[in-house]
Amino acid sequence: MTRRKWSAEQKLAIIIQGLKANISVSDLCREHGISQVQYYKWRDQFLEGAKERLSSKRSKNGTPEQTKIKQLERIIGQQTVTIEILKKIQNLEID
Repeated sequence: MTRRKWSAEQKLAIIIQGLKANISVSDLCREHGISQVQYYKWRDQFLEGAKERLSSKRSKNGTPEQTKIKQLERIIGQQTVTIEILKKIQNLEID
């Protein structure tokens, strides 16, 4: 028997169907040809991912990557100002 590959969309649809409780998990698993253990693994992964996205790990300004980009842009801006000030100071000393 070959293993079936499930896309993320298919897994999500099965998980949501199970969470709606319109059908028992055993019937749902039988309908899709998966074990209950597999369903609960997918469900737990889904819930853990949702918990991480909603947790305080995520910045108010967006994703961690967006926060890092903003931080680096701020540093670049500060360095640009410093460079401009040093250029002005250097021009004053030359004159």
